[in-house]
Amino acid sequence: MDYPTLTFPAFFAETLGRYADRPALTSVGGAPLSYTEVHQRIMALMALLEKLNIGPGDKVAILSSNMPNWGISYYAITFMGAVAVPLLPEFLPAEITMLLEHSESKAVFVSENLAYKLKGVETKELNSIIRIEDFSLVAGGETGITYDKQASPAQTYKVLEDDLAAIIYTSGTTGKPKGVMLSHKNICFTAIKGHEIQHIKETDRFLCILPLSHTYENTLGLILPMYRGACVYYLGKPPTPAVLLPALQEVKPTTILTVPLIIEKIYRSKILPAFTDKPVMRTIYQIPPFRKVLNRIAGKKLMKTFGGQLTFFGIGGAKLNRAVEKFLIEARFPYAVGYGLTESAPLLAGFNPQQARLQSTGPACIGVTLKIVNPDPKTGEGEIWANGPNVMKGYYKEPVLTREVLTEDGWLKTGDLASVDDSGYVFIKGRVKSMIVRSNGENVYPEDIESVINNFRHVAESLVLEQKGKLVALVHFNQEEIEQRYHHLKDEVANYVDLKIEELRMELQHYVNARVNKFSQVQIVRTQNDPFQKTATQKIKRFLYT
Repeated sequence: MDYPTLTFPAFFAETLGRYADRPALTSVGGAPLSYTEVHQRIMALMALLEKLNIGPGDKVAILSSNMPNWGISYYAITFMGAVAVPLLPEFLPAEITMLLEHSESKAVFVSENLAYKLKGVETKELNSIIRIEDFSLVAGGETGITYDKQASPAQTYKVLEDDLAAIIYTSGTTGKPKGVMLSHKNICFTAIKGHEIQHIKETDRFLCILPLSHTYENTLGLILPMYRGACVYYLGKPPTPAVLLPALQEVKPTTILTVPLIIEKIYRSKILPAFTDKPVMRTIYQIPPFRKVLNRIAGKKLMKTFGGQLTFFGIGGAKLNRAVEKFLIEARFPYAVGYGLTESAPLLAGFNPQQARLQSTGPACIGVTLKIVNPDPKTGEGEIWANGPNVMKGYYKEPVLTREVLTEDGWLKTGDLASVDDSGYVFIKGRVKSMIVRSNGENVYPEDIESVINNFRHVAESLVLEQKGKLVALVHFNQEEIEQRYHHLKDEVANYVDLKIEELRMELQHYVNARVNKFSQVQIVRTQNDPFQKTATQKIKRFLYT
């Protein structure tokens, strides 16, 4: 499908012409809005923004949980040439104040459950606070300004491909949030690339479980389905098992975008115990032909859990555990992996469920060029640089930081270490900043060691770092899981859990060191009592622990 321009208004106009009466956006259990109804709401909201003196180039923030009106707000802002500033729900009030100030946002859409984070917020530019559920004014604006669902904007807006569409503040693993400037072209091009990897039809049903304020869900879970006339369902609540499992049976989604942590938790808490708890089953499971049969049976059950009609289970945002991926392949589960950064809107490489290759993120998207800079002569590993129409315009108000990651001729330095095989498939090793260089000059990738640790029983998550020349593993054990396992001890269980964790900690070191090379062997294992703090895509914020 050819579009006259790579802009949100052009995309939506084309989709509206083809799929006007098709369902577009809805909450689980609610009646869907058609593309015609979504369009009318966008127009009406643009009219409201005009009354609030929002115009082209103005910044408007969105601080909201996922719902149909999130996307409608995003489109209304960008259709009139203004700039959307999505804020992650987990940002603290002080961070939100700082980002509203930094972005010079003139208005902010906020959901009821997050409104408390705006209490007392004052910035030079912020004039209006709009409740996203019904577009009523919470603060600011002249008396009598209301949302009229039948209204249309007074002006006509011309949006260009290179116009700024969004400033995405990353909550990364390295500290201070940076405002990634993405143009209409950056995001629309990436949505098209997503469709080229997995063809989306108007009958597809997306179930959204990641925050829309993250570029991954935003581009591939909102812009992409809107581009192809599909329907997106929102949970309306955090994706706990009690919320997610009934929704899966009701929606029967064809497409879900997720992060490794979700499928890894399912594998370790539900699938693996069924095959390893009993000695006889554990022995059988270690025999490859039997393991494959058992994994295939488990895969069929997993498909039923996800509603039975899943065709694309996209995994991105972090590296997928090798053992979990091996299970997904043998289970014939329709998983797919993508690779990219917020700075690339976000997709750079990916494969669909028919093209899976263990521990790869697939080949570069068509139209995107990837190269390995200064590859190691022995391993072929080096930093991966990217070039293409999806590479950001830069970091907002940060010219020095921009020059650090963007070359003059447009190459984005990803900060990821990778190799590329003869067929163009990319294999990510880890972050350049995370890599540990030992005293003997050997490179150690903590992510690889963590992948081994996380396969050990009762381990929830881990972090490997270097301290005083020694490799140290911080390990968070799943105490609830251990308590359930030994609940029969009743009064003694609390003390037993502590003893069991100490026993597991000592056993874990031997387990890991038997499975990694001599340069990656862990000298110290420490128990991390609390869960690690994470980003929106559930990556551990390493900078907090190093």
